[in-house]
Amino acid sequence: MATGQTASLGERLIEPVTNISDFIWVGTWNGAEVLPFPPMTIVLLGIGLWIMVGLKFYPIRNLGNAFAGLFKGRKSAGAGEISPFAALSTALSGQVGTGNLAGVATAIALGGPGAIFWMWITALFGMALGFAEGSLAIRYREKTSDGVLRGGPMTYIMMGLGKKWTWLAVLFCLGTLFSALVTGNSIQSNEVASGLNELFGIERWMGGLIVAILVFIVIIGGIKSIGNVAEKVVPFMAATYIAMALIALILNFQDLPETFGRIFGGAFNMQSASGGFAGAMIIIAIRAGVARGLFSNEAGQGSTAIAHAVAQTNDPEQQGRMAMLGTFIDTIVICTMTALVILTVEGNFTYQGQAVQHVWQSDLGTTQMSGFVTTSGAFAAAFPTLIAGIPLGTLVASVALILFVFTTLLTWSYYGERAITFLYDRIPGSTRGGEKILHIIWRVIWCIGIFVGATQPSQLVWRLGDISNAAMALPNLLALALLSGVVFKLAKGERDTAPTHTEDTPEEPEEY
Repeated sequence: MATGQTASLGERLIEPVTNISDFIWVGTWNGAEVLPFPPMTIVLLGIGLWIMVGLKFYPIRNLGNAFAGLFKGRKSAGAGEISPFAALSTALSGQVGTGNLAGVATAIALGGPGAIFWMWITALFGMALGFAEGSLAIRYREKTSDGVLRGGPMTYIMMGLGKKWTWLAVLFCLGTLFSALVTGNSIQSNEVASGLNELFGIERWMGGLIVAILVFIVIIGGIKSIGNVAEKVVPFMAATYIAMALIALILNFQDLPETFGRIFGGAFNMQSASGGFAGAMIIIAIRAGVARGLFSNEAGQGSTAIAHAVAQTNDPEQQGRMAMLGTFIDTIVICTMTALVILTVEGNFTYQGQAVQHVWQSDLGTTQMSGFVTTSGAFAAAFPTLIAGIPLGTLVASVALILFVFTTLLTWSYYGERAITFLYDRIPGSTRGGEKILHIIWRVIWCIGIFVGATQPSQLVWRLGDISNAAMALPNLLALALLSGVVFKLAKGERDTAPTHTEDTPEEPEEY
């Protein structure tokens, strides 16, 4: 910012928002330790561990069966709106976004290479949380007056725990709206605007406007339209991105052992940070890895359960496996590919005028700069051949980002729609017709949000994302802990286990 220039509201908010984010995830304020432990990290990993142990490590034992079920998942075998595979693709389209390209880079900038180890740990526990969410989403579903099945955490809270827990469902929906507008919208549009600007020189506001129009064309058709696009785009874009990353790693194979050494060494680095307490670097690495891991795979957040709830299946265990597979593909596969490319590929990079080997060590990998530019720089170094003046690697990374973000924006619009619908249905006199009008209004607001988010400071929206993710995850994690006994029985194939709390209501969905 030039001397004498007034800071924008977004720039002034960065410091207080960063403090709140750090308190939630690390237990610090203004860089000083306030709590001796990272609160959100303990809650997320603690409940994930509880469910993983209770499931007797089901997600790891049944990973092969889950992949085999991908082919069966293309066929409908029950009531619902879209096939189980389309539900997984829709959930993945929400999971695979900027977190996989930009979020991994910010995790490394914040916590060093060791953050990637903790991202993997988050994903393993996240698979247990994903199974819980996917299975509960099918076990407890609501039906509208015109026969549409839908669900998610707000539904399994109401039908699994009973009406006295309505406050928790409302809290989850408020957190979902917050998270949708920040992580599902502003962060995505912010990063895609950067990608379009770097690729084509398009102004950020114009990039936001173009994306907003394209998203509106798809989301106006609802979940079936979103699922149809996701089912076609997600597998193709994920496979292409993984292939390019593997080629980049093969070209830089000699650096891979050093990369893994840095990941495992950094995960348990007992050094202090900026004169802080011994072991501070471990806490920082854990915070970055867990926070960005959650941002990427959404395990424990409850969002993917909303997509899995509309799958055409009556088998909670099957969809639970689909859900845990989404977490595995998102973090263990795609995020790992991004991380290894960033940490391994050599190029002509500089840090404060001095030559360095890797992009994460350069000016592009600093906390202020890290994001998509870091990933793009690594791919450009791996594939420097120019096409229309743009390195092939930059072109591939930018196209991947645009497609990843586009599908994420589609899916998260539906998540927000379900949250706002649930809140509306708590109002006496709410109707199905009123819901549909509300959906249109929400979709317009969503697209305006894309335009606005594209021009906000990147550091602000990422930190707001950490706060909003926690606001959404906490009520869902409490529900998962309370319903964990049901989850353990669903994993054994007991479909009708536990009571279903319903009562007739004059409003939609006419039962609760």
